[in-house]
Amino acid sequence: MFFEERVTELMRKMLRKKLYVLISKPVVPPENLKPFLMAHLEYMIGLEKRGLVFASGPLSDGEGPPTGHGLTVLRAKDANEARALAEADPFFVNGLRTFELKEWTVMEGTLSLRVNLSDQSVEVA
Repeated sequence: MFFEERVTELMRKMLRKKLYVLISKPVVPPENLKPFLMAHLEYMIGLEKRGLVFASGPLSDGEGPPTGHGLTVLRAKDANEARALAEADPFFVNGLRTFELKEWTVMEGTLSLRVNLSDQSVEVA
């Protein structure tokens, strides 16, 4: 019984926030994404301004430029809304990317925010 009680106690205050993770993969060479890059970025910034993007950006293997793969974490009410948001991305609409959608439960982690009043700069870590 001690094991279950200890696990329950450790998890009692955890966040349990549901988010949706999109792992996108190009179906065309990376250079074919460029004509739609501005529309994609404007779409993503619009989602961000609406509070729907937790984080987003390109993926790479650490050697060389990004390959067109991406990861986006969405704040959506459910998987259907997350899927609709992903399917409205210009990269998807124009057949340049596919994606995999996963529900993610955030349990633990840290977010640091530093605001410098003297120069109005912000640092997120």
